[in-house]
Amino acid sequence: MERITEGVNNLNITDSSVSNNKKNRIQVSNTKKPLFFYVNLAKRYMQQYNEVELSALGMAIATVVTVAEILKNNELAVEKSNILTLSKIPFISHLMLRTQTHCNDIRASYARNYDFYH
Repeated sequence: MERITEGVNNLNITDSSVSNNKKNRIQVSNTKKPLFFYVNLAKRYMQQYNEVELSALGMAIATVVTVAEILKNNELAVEKSNILTLSKIPFISHLMLRTQTHCNDIRASYARNYDFYH
């Protein structure tokens, strides 16, 4: 029993991936916000975290797929992983990574605006 207590006392949890995934996850609804709200929010999250997870249940799955396709077609992101679960409640999760061209566009835009105001 003492070995178990000692093991629990020495337990150190260092996995921060759980907390990081919660920060950059967007739970999409197809009734609450317009489509481009989620597109712009995903862009902002990618600027901050370099990746964003789009998730949805049921009828909102189509909205997630559309947001992901808009990001890919505009070369703002690439798809890292895709999880689709078809059980009692359908669920989808897209993990999108920011592309390098998106980073360069942001820097160029900032430089243009900075030169304009100074």
